[in-house]
Amino acid sequence: MKRSLIALGATLLGSIAGCTAAPGEPAGAEYRIGRYFAAFNDAADQGDQAQSEFLRKTQHPDFADQVCELNGLTVRAYPALSTLRPDPEWAPGDAEPPRGQVYVLAVSLTLRRAGTPLAEQIGSERVTILRDQVYGFAPCLSEE
Repeated sequence: MKRSLIALGATLLGSIAGCTAAPGEPAGAEYRIGRYFAAFNDAADQGDQAQSEFLRKTQHPDFADQVCELNGLTVRAYPALSTLRPDPEWAPGDAEPPRGQVYVLAVSLTLRRAGTPLAEQIGSERVTILRDQVYGFAPCLSEE
C-alpha cells in the first residue's frame, strides 16, 4: 500500500471525537478518550458509511468543515492510554490551537477495505475534550 495512504490513515485517528460518561461512571480524560476510541471502532465494525458518519459527528467544532469521506476504507484504532498527556500548544496545520483541552497519545491503526487489511501504523494522535465531549480532527484519505 502506498505511503500516503498509511500516513493519512495514521492522521485519521487524531480526528476522532464525541463520547461522554454516563451518570455514575468515571469522567476522567483517560476514561472519556478510551470510550471515544471504543465508539470509533464500533462504527468501523458497521462499515465505512457508519464510520464516516461518526467522524462527521465527532469532528472538532472548530474544524467541522474539514471532514472527507473514507472512500470505502475503515480504520480500527488501538490507543495506548498509558501514553496520554496534555498537549496545550498543539494546533493542526496553520490553524490556531483548538478550543478545549488537547491531549496526545500513541495509537496503532489498521486500515481496511472490505475487511481486508491494507496498512498498519503507529503514531501520536491528538484529541480534545470540549464541553465534556471528546473531539478529533479527521483528514481526507487518498490512495495516491
